[in-house]
Amino acid sequence: MSKESLLAPAIVCFLLLLAARAYASDVDAAIVFAVDASGSVDEATAEQQRVGHAEALVSPEVLAAFSGGASGCLAVTYFEWSSFGRARMVLPWTRLCSAADADAASAAILARPQGTGGRIVGQTSLSFAIDASVALLDALPDRAGRTVIDIVANGENNDGPPVAASRLKAIAAGHTINALVMAPTVRGIPTDLTRYFAEQVIGGPGAFVIAPSRKEDFARALRRKLSDEIALAVGKGGRAGSVETAPGQDARFRTASLVRPAL
Repeated sequence: MSKESLLAPAIVCFLLLLAARAYASDVDAAIVFAVDASGSVDEATAEQQRVGHAEALVSPEVLAAFSGGASGCLAVTYFEWSSFGRARMVLPWTRLCSAADADAASAAILARPQGTGGRIVGQTSLSFAIDASVALLDALPDRAGRTVIDIVANGENNDGPPVAASRLKAIAAGHTINALVMAPTVRGIPTDLTRYFAEQVIGGPGAFVIAPSRKEDFARALRRKLSDEIALAVGKGGRAGSVETAPGQDARFRTASLVRPAL
């Protein structure tokens, strides 16, 4: 058995220990933020990803979206990943039922240990990101009406097992995989990964991928994606669909639903 084969389960178990919470109740949705921190993500982008998620959780549109559900609560967790078996827990499973809860979660995302930097470095293992997310959802202490794996990445799967098997396992478990594709900054990575993610990564009920055309639009795109995910969870629809331009956004965002039917 390879060293990588032994390492990945250990990392997942470590994430589960860090993510554990001693409560159990109903939430409208449970969302895993699985954020790319590989070598192709520079320090500025890594910081932008954390700040974008922290700001999205406390934005008026997101607060309004989750407070309008049957329970008025979400469960969220945030971890960063890179190569097969390499991950870092940032925010353990946390219930958001109020603006104060969202403020605390936002602060936790921003309060990373000093001197560690924003990246883990390594390759891009989307399959590992999905498998680790499924393990976290399996350990969710809440009863969720909808479970979502929310991937942010800037490249194709280039490490670990093929992404197809991980994707199918997550869909079979009833989870939805959505994605936000960051504009790549490394030579050799395709500039438009929307179709790759639509065809080979996302899946499940209402799955979609969104791709901001400029880095400065990341935070706005993230708020839109999160509010859409919550809207779907609480039965208020959402804007995911075939490839389209976001209304009033001057073609800064593109979204795509599954090119083939979800399994």
